[in-house]
Amino acid sequence: MARYTGPVCRLCRTEQKKLFLKGDRCKSDKCPINKKRGTPGKDPKARVGKRSEYGLQLREKQKLKRTYGMLEKQFELTFDKALRMPGITGENLIKLLESRLDNVVFRMHFASSRNQARQLVTHGHFTVNGKAVNIPSYEVKPGDVIEVVEKSKKMVAILEALKEVAKSGNYPWVNVDIDAEKGTFVSYPERAAIADLADIKEQLVVELYSK
Repeated sequence: MARYTGPVCRLCRTEQKKLFLKGDRCKSDKCPINKKRGTPGKDPKARVGKRSEYGLQLREKQKLKRTYGMLEKQFELTFDKALRMPGITGENLIKLLESRLDNVVFRMHFASSRNQARQLVTHGHFTVNGKAVNIPSYEVKPGDVIEVVEKSKKMVAILEALKEVAKSGNYPWVNVDIDAEKGTFVSYPERAAIADLADIKEQLVVELYSK
């Protein structure tokens, strides 16, 4: 499947927001957002000004889509599914994005970024409820157990990423056993509990697709 292969820091600069696409680098002084670098392009100042309603909606959609590393068609399909679900469409969309296997692997600290998590899943380093799954978009359900396969439990990348559990603990909606290198997706997260999406207004995304 096609995927974005360009410089990911450029995406953060475009949105002027940390999308946490490069793991530990995003938390360091090397992050271009920390350095207050402007938006990419030959004349960034030419694009500074009041955005239209459509422009605001588009930027919120791009932030959300890029945060989870998705391309347009896949994101649209996820939105269509959220629209058919009972409840608030925006919150349903966030729940579906958070329940993607690559995102759950990232939230469980088996990977330092969603990009790395996607690669690890694709290469077959995880099982879901004991069955091998190598599809990053696989929808994880509450109660599902994600475990590192036996042959991958000594991978340096995974062991290094797991150190973050000791530093910051588990997210409230997942439970991780560091020693066993497995975790449980306890429940869909409450919208207010997702701190790194606090400044994203998913209702604007709903309005954009509702036109």
